[in-house]
Amino acid sequence: MKIKIINKSNHGLPHYETEASAGLDLRASLSEPRVLKPLERSVVGTGLFIELPIGYEAQVRPRSGLAAKKGITVLNAPGTIDADYRGEIGVILVNLSHHDFVIQNGERIAQLVIARHERAEWELVETLTETKRGEGGFGSTGVK
Repeated sequence: MKIKIINKSNHGLPHYETEASAGLDLRASLSEPRVLKPLERSVVGTGLFIELPIGYEAQVRPRSGLAAKKGITVLNAPGTIDADYRGEIGVILVNLSHHDFVIQNGERIAQLVIARHERAEWELVETLTETKRGEGGFGSTGVK
C-alpha cells in the first residue's frame, strides 16, 4: 500500500527493520537533545506528516527494548493517527524509570503500525444476547 508522506526531519523515511516486522520505527526530530526526567512526559516530534486512505489508521506504539531497558514508553499507547489528520506525527513519551533519559536527535523512539479499521453504526436495542461470561470483566476469568 502506498501512503503519501512529507519528511521535514533530517532522517530517512521510516522503514521495516525485518521482512516480518509489523511496525516502522519512528525517530525523534530534535534540534538539540531533550532530557526526560523520571515521571515526566513530553511530545516528541518526528518531522513526518502523512496522508492515510480513509478506512486506515496509524497506531503509535512503544518500542519494547526502550520500555524494557530504559523505562521509556508511549503514554497513550497505542496513539491513533486518523486518516484526516495532516499535522506532524508526535510521540507522547513518558519516563517511568528513576533516572533521567536523554532523547537524542534521530533516536528510534516508537513504532508505527498501519491498520485497517471499521466504522461502527449503532443499533439501539433493549437487550443483548446472553453469554456464559455475561457481565464478568476486570479479571473475572482468573489469572492462570
